[in-house]
Amino acid sequence: MGDGSASGNRGHNNNHNSHSGHSNKPEWLQQYDLIGKIGEGTYGLVFLARIKSPPNNRGKSIAIKKFKQSKDGDGVSPTAIREIMLLREISHENVVKLVNVHINHADMSLYLAFDYAEHDLYEIIRHHRDKVNHSINQYTIKTLLWQLLNGLNYLHSNWIIHRDLKPSNILVMGDAEEQGVVKIADFGLARIYQAPLKSLSENGVVVTIWYRAPELLLGAKHYTSAVDMWAVGCIFAELLTLKPLFQGAEVKAIPNPFQLDQLDKIFKVLGHPTLEKWPTLANLPHWQQDLQHIQGHKYDNTALYSVVHLSPKSPAYDLLSKMLEYDPRKRITAAQALEHEYFRIEPLPGRNALVPTQGEKVVNYPTRP
Repeated sequence: MGDGSASGNRGHNNNHNSHSGHSNKPEWLQQYDLIGKIGEGTYGLVFLARIKSPPNNRGKSIAIKKFKQSKDGDGVSPTAIREIMLLREISHENVVKLVNVHINHADMSLYLAFDYAEHDLYEIIRHHRDKVNHSINQYTIKTLLWQLLNGLNYLHSNWIIHRDLKPSNILVMGDAEEQGVVKIADFGLARIYQAPLKSLSENGVVVTIWYRAPELLLGAKHYTSAVDMWAVGCIFAELLTLKPLFQGAEVKAIPNPFQLDQLDKIFKVLGHPTLEKWPTLANLPHWQQDLQHIQGHKYDNTALYSVVHLSPKSPAYDLLSKMLEYDPRKRITAAQALEHEYFRIEPLPGRNALVPTQGEKVVNYPTRP
């Protein structure tokens, strides 16, 4: 995709080599230098850009998301406007910052400009697994997790549920000023268009069900903030072991299919849920319909601690098991998790997750291509 369509200059002079300057760029785009495309997702494209001016922000890196047009082609959807109003109100150190909103009047396409983050947890985990072949140090895991919970607690306190937490949505800043600071990204944006448009991005990050809470897999109609905490538990385990905890094969045949394999992967590690431990289970649609499928496999000797290589008596294991509590009403909240003993023992979490405590090797994480 040339920078012509990125600039949304349809119907204008489409000559990319014209140095006559600004004639074919919409005015808002003239404040940025476009560096190139850095990603693609369900919503559209992401470009890296730098601010040309004002002096205090000069050279600052910005990620610009271009959204696909709304299906009806009748301009920007009201949901998108609501989302943006919400994003503009949100302000927290551990939540990505919306810097600007641009609308291209020629085709009514929508562009959101965010502070650019150099890294994300997907890349960090992959780097440890495939390149350096050693686990992430304790300080880094604890700091990443604490900051993720801190941002999430802020969102939940403001009645915002993310609904799609996974390693690729959890960014980590690379620039000097905020180096090693976690930023939760992409929340709400999944809801700009009622049905996220499925598309595989280049770097293999797929719309995935691996982080989806069991109540949703069993057909619960309502999201609560507990779905985010389940995802955090899955991410915590992945930071510890460098592989997804529940890597189910996704059924894609029909809209909202029953994801038996994903549930099976969860049951294999945590055992079957029971009505005794999770009383409202009986009300979930798939629990009744698919009972015989679900209980086809009996798992007895399940042991989460052996899968994540933690001592069952350790604070880390205690916190993880509270995040992976079947009953959403008993699952630990972000506010409770921040107070957990795990964060009060050495090494203590810090502000820069990428610079470990004494004696640990500094890992140089690659920046995005």
